Amino acid sequence: MSDPATTQNRRAAKQFDSNHKMTKKGREKLLSTALISLSSFKIQNWHFVVVDDPEQRKWIREASWDQKQVTDASMLIILCTDLEAWEQEPPHCWHPPPESLREFMVPTIQQYYNGLDPMQRDEVMRSCGIAAEALMLSAQSMGYDACPLDGFDADAVGELINLPEDHAVCMFVAIGKSTGDALPPADELPMEEVVVTDSF
Repeated sequence: MSDPATTQNRRAAKQFDSNHKMTKKGREKLLSTALISLSSFKIQNWHFVVVDDPEQRKWIREASWDQKQVTDASMLIILCTDLEAWEQEPPHCWHPPPESLREFMVPTIQQYYNGLDPMQRDEVMRSCGIAAEALMLSAQSMGYDACPLDGFDADAVGELINLPEDHAVCMFVAIGKSTGDALPPADELPMEEVVVTDSF
């Protein structure tokens, strides 16, 4: 299990104790961390599908290159994105802002996303990535292990979870108790190879 005190020891767990059950309180604590993650314009353009049904997990595993974390983790969360969340005016998740802020933000959102499909998709994927990292770090702080997962047939998974047409599947996060040592970290590239000042 990772040391909860440091993020530098966090690894992607590949083997989970399939018999371990998380408490309802623990699950809610994890999800509450994701709900306060950052998102552009505070649109919160995500949905978190928590898959509990064992049979459904088996089907999802089949659509996910037979990755055993899908069925063995205590908690499987499929992070999905609402591609059209930006169109809500004003975003339903805002508390009533000062009128001056609304007058600025709503046209800015329209200018930023309207007619720009790649930007719409990029933005929701970024939001889900931030939420996924929040979930994994929160899991570590609670003494759990986690694994981000891609490598799945997005169309098949979408059908299995009845994904709305204007949504997309971003990634999975599997959380539970690791039963084996995680793979050692890859050798870090030298900082001067990946950190650039001002420009390439």
